[in-house]
Amino acid sequence: MQAFPRLFKPSGSSCPLQALRPDVKVFAAEPRNADDCYQSKVRGELTPNLHPPDTIADAVKTSIGPNTWPIIRDLVDDVVTVSEEEIKQATRLVWERMKLLIEPTAGVGVAAVLSERFQAVPREVENVCVVLCGGNVDLSSLTWLTDLPGKAE
Repeated sequence: MQAFPRLFKPSGSSCPLQALRPDVKVFAAEPRNADDCYQSKVRGELTPNLHPPDTIADAVKTSIGPNTWPIIRDLVDDVVTVSEEEIKQATRLVWERMKLLIEPTAGVGVAAVLSERFQAVPREVENVCVVLCGGNVDLSSLTWLTDLPGKAE
């Protein structure tokens, strides 16, 4: 098994990964408009979104719950938030360069890795893993793609 010292996909992947490799750093990534995980980590207690968030990443519109929070609290090292524009650009980048149809929620992790905040993380490791998925892609909801200028950078 190849080592992934940094992982973007907190709850479901972090339990077995931390059991096998406790040295792995686990990061969560979420839209800035739906930052309940970030707020919960900062406050040290479950802090749900007060209102339904407005984000293109529809799979993370619901707040983390009481079953997920202890896992995130204990196993996630940091939470990186990204803008809607960063999510769109990252999703498009994966579509155009990797030829993978991912959903915008998967673009959140890619956007986080490309973000200035993540680039400032110390470079003691070289491998980064971002879990990508496309099972919830709704092609009729991709009208936002036509609003993006040019090609992905």
